[in-house]
Amino acid sequence: MKQVNIHEAKTHLSRLIEAAAKGEGFIIAKAGKPMVRVVAIEDAPPVTVSKRIGWLKDTGLAEWWDSLDHETLDREIADSFLGAEPWPDDKGAPR
Repeated sequence: MKQVNIHEAKTHLSRLIEAAAKGEGFIIAKAGKPMVRVVAIEDAPPVTVSKRIGWLKDTGLAEWWDSLDHETLDREIADSFLGAEPWPDDKGAPR
């Protein structure tokens, strides 16, 4: 079984894991002393990945966002960063 040091394991972790999943396990060593063994899981259940797209569908968030006065919101956000300085209108005059 292949032995790698911690630095090499961190640098090449993705590649090492792919190899371990194919049956080529490896050992991670610290200062030459074996610390852990990485091997594939036998009979692992299939991984299901939930799709996050649309997870807020039908929550009303889109309608709420569209109902906001974005010009005022932009001003309020800018004021919080700039210390509530007067924000000029389109003609350069403070509001």
